[in-house]
Amino acid sequence: MHVQAYLYFDGRCEQAIDFYRRALGAEVEMLMRYKESPEPLPPGMVPPGMENKVMHASLRIGETSVMAADDCTGNQRGYQGIQLCLGVADGAEAERRFAALAEGGQVKMPLTKTFFSPSFGMLADRFGVSWMVIATPR
Repeated sequence: MHVQAYLYFDGRCEQAIDFYRRALGAEVEMLMRYKESPEPLPPGMVPPGMENKVMHASLRIGETSVMAADDCTGNQRGYQGIQLCLGVADGAEAERRFAALAEGGQVKMPLTKTFFSPSFGMLADRFGVSWMVIATPR
């Protein structure tokens, strides 16, 4: 069994991908726009102006794949009750990644030493995605 995160963005998926490339070193494994669908989409499914938006993307962040798309339905999706947890090797990397993700976002808990990690913090990035950053020395 395998569980993957699928993030929806309201027309800003490409911006989010660029942000995660810079902040986390994410690599785009696949990206398809609505206009590139191999099969015709049902009439009215894609509102005018969405043709160049991201229909599906897959990003590699470290050892994990995260999928993403622009929602063409107009339904705003929140990320309440969900956080992505970014495990890094040490406190220095935790500081670097935390600062990069926090740029334009909101820090919920600054990085700090805890009983379970030498460096742990929580934030919501500029796209509203909630993150926990944790140093997990091996």
